[in-house]
Amino acid sequence: MRTTIQFALSLCLAVITASAACAQTDSTEAPRRAELALNYTYIHSNAPPGGCGCFNLNGGSATFAWPLGRDNWQVVGDVSVATTSSITSAAEGLTLSAYTVGARYRLRLHTPALHPYGQALVGLAHSSGSLVQGQNQGASNAGAAFAANLGGGLDLRASSRFSVRLFEADYLVTTFDNGTNNHQNNFRISAGLVIHF
Repeated sequence: MRTTIQFALSLCLAVITASAACAQTDSTEAPRRAELALNYTYIHSNAPPGGCGCFNLNGGSATFAWPLGRDNWQVVGDVSVATTSSITSAAEGLTLSAYTVGARYRLRLHTPALHPYGQALVGLAHSSGSLVQGQNQGASNAGAAFAANLGGGLDLRASSRFSVRLFEADYLVTTFDNGTNNHQNNFRISAGLVIHF
């Protein structure tokens, strides 16, 4: 899991560094517009304590970004819901939801079709399903735990109204009670459609 997270963060850093070398600051560019991204989301998680205990969740996410003037900064709100029914040998299920807000920095490139960005968001996570409601009722904070995600992505502009989110890779941390360290490391990858208003 640690190698996967390090690879994802290295990839995001490489994209941002390469993009910064090509960044342009054209003051004649039109003001940024609000956007809504609708994504398929895959999460690789290690929620059960002890060793890896890794499992995968599938779901979706919606992200709304509001520009701060003509600058590269955006205020971002993200809602993500993913689920699985095959955790442990007892086939316990889990639905993981995260509600986060924060800031995004979008780079301007000489190639106007590509839009790389980096972001940091914090908020709350909610968990439900037989993993937390069955035998493992130790997760007393399953209804609301701290969540944060740090990462970035790359959008490809298709038209004035739409972009394709080629990828977004985030390190999503949650702090549900688990009887061991009350800390879960999750790797989240998303891709989908961005609508510009």
